[in-house]
Amino acid sequence: MDWTLEVIVVPVTDLDRAKAFYVDQCGFRAEIDAPFFEDVGRFVQLTPPGSRCSVVLESGMPESPGQPRMAPGSMRGLQLCVTDIETARAELTGRGVEVTPVMHVSPSGWAPGRGEAGWNCFLFFQDPDGNGWTVQEAPTPLAQR
Repeated sequence: MDWTLEVIVVPVTDLDRAKAFYVDQCGFRAEIDAPFFEDVGRFVQLTPPGSRCSVVLESGMPESPGQPRMAPGSMRGLQLCVTDIETARAELTGRGVEVTPVMHVSPSGWAPGRGEAGWNCFLFFQDPDGNGWTVQEAPTPLAQR
């Protein structure tokens, strides 16, 4: 049996502001924007370009059993992979997203510029609530890995 990661809930304070950020500035595709029930809660499902996994922004959904609700801005470690980090950075900054310079991990921690080894090239940004995203350069497209 396959276990596929298909949806990650991203906690936000304002669905419309977050949706505009992810669609207009990050280029995610809006898949669903619908209420749970009439006048009670709403969820927005968005998918990064080329991704098989979506993010869901929700408001008004009851807490899942045994899982307390995350505070908006508390999500860290969300990671996107691209095959050209400079193009990705230019696209994000061109759409008004504040991103870090391209960085890599060195023996002494994070350092500016590209790393020498494959997979060692990153940039970082946050959504309007402070949820943290990492963009990592992959040496080949997902279909070839």
